[in-house]
Amino acid sequence: MAAFTHFSRKLLLNSLKLDVRPQINNKCMICVRLLSYSPKEYDGNPDPGPIFMKNEVQHLLKTLTRIDLAKVFRKRKLGNKQLEQPTYKFMTDAQLEEALNEVKKKVDKIIQIPPVVSVRKPINRILSRDSALQGLDTSNFVFTDVTFGVHNSERIIVVRDTNGTLKEADWELRDRINQIYFPVKHRSIKIPKMFQESYFENVLNKREYVFILDRACLQFEPNDALYQKIISITYQHINDNNEFDVLRSTRHFGSFAFFLAWHKMIDNLLLDLIETEHIDEANALIELYSQIHKVKLQSDGNLRLLEEYIKNFSNKQGALELALQAYKNTVKQREELEAGIKKAHGHS
Repeated sequence: MAAFTHFSRKLLLNSLKLDVRPQINNKCMICVRLLSYSPKEYDGNPDPGPIFMKNEVQHLLKTLTRIDLAKVFRKRKLGNKQLEQPTYKFMTDAQLEEALNEVKKKVDKIIQIPPVVSVRKPINRILSRDSALQGLDTSNFVFTDVTFGVHNSERIIVVRDTNGTLKEADWELRDRINQIYFPVKHRSIKIPKMFQESYFENVLNKREYVFILDRACLQFEPNDALYQKIISITYQHINDNNEFDVLRSTRHFGSFAFFLAWHKMIDNLLLDLIETEHIDEANALIELYSQIHKVKLQSDGNLRLLEEYIKNFSNKQGALELALQAYKNTVKQREELEAGIKKAHGHS
């Protein structure tokens, strides 16, 4: 199995090609100049939201997350915050069952997948032009409705330019003004340096993926173009370095798997699942692919779904076929060994 794994990995890496087209955005120069990745946004054509929210898709994403309680409740970096002292209790079986149910509810909350939505469209709406106000002041005036209970995305925020033009505030200004009047805890007004240029590259190279994604979820809205650029580059870095275990049993694995399936990039993850003999998860990944792209695949038999995907849709066919054959050989050898043991013990 190890030899097959080595050769399949080699084939996969040799066929890997990265997009090196330079793309610079004034709002953020995130690592596009420094890393060979092209940011991928959910541009709304089609809208990923309805597909992501389907019960079948959510079930598949939860299956792929592979919940491990030890990892869900792992030690985290807390800065200066002190851990609470553990408490120990004697419980009856009924009390233990109730406690376990409470833990499961807590787990569902902890690993709730960040929403996948289309990137928001730019705001460029002019309300009026008043040339008589041109040159009245050297600074723009921002007018904000500070009524409580109004959602930040629906709050009225307008700008009077120095040339007299009255227009709706763009998203960048809206985010800044909303954070001033209605601050979100731990969110900063300025974009953290970790998302800028070489800082971002350094954090990626340290494999601090969960920290990056947690911070991005806290700092940005899920429909923010900058948020989607950051997570897309992070996902691609994880995929190319086969660091899937870093995200497993975290809230980010579901959105990561959805991203790969949406952009037809599941081959690396599929190879990992075959090599580690998680065939149920491999089938779930292909079912997710078929749900998103509306392709019909035969699901009769444990390996039929895998074989059809590899034959008709895979971009890394050689590596995946080699890994699947290695898995079949391992299963066959295991069955022969078990049969031999039963025969030696006098069992038919």
